[in-house]
Amino acid sequence: MTLVNLRRARKAKVRARAEAQATENRLRFGASKAERKRIAASKEIERRRLDAQRRDTDGRDEP
Repeated sequence: MTLVNLRRARKAKVRARAEAQATENRLRFGASKAERKRIAASKEIERRRLDAQRRDTDGRDEP
């Protein structure tokens, strides 16, 4: 006969449910770290490209 600590079993069950919920949320809402880095890099490249094409104006109208 195997003895089962009910407190441990209950806590393990709660942890398993929490992990299942976390996995579901990661799939639904999350992006992987590599994906976030790729998106941030592409945004930075786009920002630099736009800044490079920006026209400098110092408030004067010159022909």
